[in-house]
Amino acid sequence: MVEETLDQIGKKVKLFGWVDSRRDHGKLVFIDLRDRSGIIQVVGDDKLGSLRPEDVVEIEGMVQSRPETMVNEKIKSGKIEISVESVKTLGKSDDLPFPLETDGYEIEEEKRLRYRYLDLRRHRMTANLKSRHQMIKFMRDWLDEKGFIEIETPILTKATPEGARDFLVPSRFQPGSFYALPQSPQQYKQLLMVAGIEKYFQIARCFRDEDPRADRAYGEFSQLDLEMSFATQEEILNLIETLFTEMVEKLFKKKIFKKPFPRFTHAEAIKKFGADKFDLREKEDPDVLAFAWVLDFPLFEKTQEREIAPSHHPFTAPKDEDIPLLDKEPMKVRSWQHDLVCNGFEVAGGSIRITDSEIQRKIFKILGLGEAEIEAKFGHLLEAFKFGVPPHGGIASGIERLLMTILGEKNLREVIAFPMTSGGKTAVMDAPSPASEKQLKELGLQ
Repeated sequence: MVEETLDQIGKKVKLFGWVDSRRDHGKLVFIDLRDRSGIIQVVGDDKLGSLRPEDVVEIEGMVQSRPETMVNEKIKSGKIEISVESVKTLGKSDDLPFPLETDGYEIEEEKRLRYRYLDLRRHRMTANLKSRHQMIKFMRDWLDEKGFIEIETPILTKATPEGARDFLVPSRFQPGSFYALPQSPQQYKQLLMVAGIEKYFQIARCFRDEDPRADRAYGEFSQLDLEMSFATQEEILNLIETLFTEMVEKLFKKKIFKKPFPRFTHAEAIKKFGADKFDLREKEDPDVLAFAWVLDFPLFEKTQEREIAPSHHPFTAPKDEDIPLLDKEPMKVRSWQHDLVCNGFEVAGGSIRITDSEIQRKIFKILGLGEAEIEAKFGHLLEAFKFGVPPHGGIASGIERLLMTILGEKNLREVIAFPMTSGGKTAVMDAPSPASEKQLKELGLQ
């Protein structure tokens, strides 16, 4: 690796990587060799003359100090160079469809996604993927120290009411029946609380068939998902606030606008900002992260499709003092929902959950579900609540949206390795694509 050559002056080394650029200076040829750790200058004669940008090469040579006038302070290896002794081309590159030395914003996105494996070579994109890795690792290590257990929940599961369309997967063993890809692990993590796990988390893959936009990916995304037994809302808020504060300041070296995070009721947010997602930053101080909590959401809301729908999801507990309103004025019931916003985006959301089976059934009925439908969709959860369910609550944070906000990117696709296009096509792969007659026959489909 390039970074391993820094203390190897006077020694012979073998390096592998891509030709980042080439410069001819008469008898001398210079190339910048790039690998995932950085760039180093290689100097030689006509051995380097046939190389082109993005060729993959193996280079052997001597590490030497650069002349003082040639030192490049902008890169880690700027004080040294490799005097080439032998060169082997491992992979030739055709002309590139677009330049890699820019940040890429000027290039048509469809083209970038078609050649995503090239687009990811640019420094900004590589740095974004490294930041994603570091953020997830920080979360994992931090929660592990706090006694949380990481548990994976099923991908092939049953439809859950999360507010978007499900992706369905046909079953070969039960023709005519379908799995649903999870919109979230909601019911599974509640069942883990019944199981006595007490502190659960996972970096969960979630699948939602909803219209894409800059801050919402079509198809699939990742979220930090966690649940706690015997926890109050205050404890959940404090946990996430501490985690995010330490992560932002230690890992990303960013400034937080106000600490502790300001808190607004839903009614206050609507009155003051006109929305429950808002930006507290001042014009003269844009390069900060302005977190704020929104609490006391209405339990139900009216949507274009439904007269009464869950504001969060149907497992969110109503405020204790508002429970009597369920029978007469359900739209006035407030909930134990909590959302975290930052710079105009919702970056986390959760709630204290319902653990009383009768209240849960009442919520389902208010939402228009009959007894048969309740049993078919949620009977497993209500049955589990008969066997000693602890009070519990949790929160989830979208990895892509949070990272996008921290890095100041304008689109989720900038922090995803292989995102879907706005039209629902998977980058670089021709998916979705038709199934063969044989596949359809095996699944009992036409």
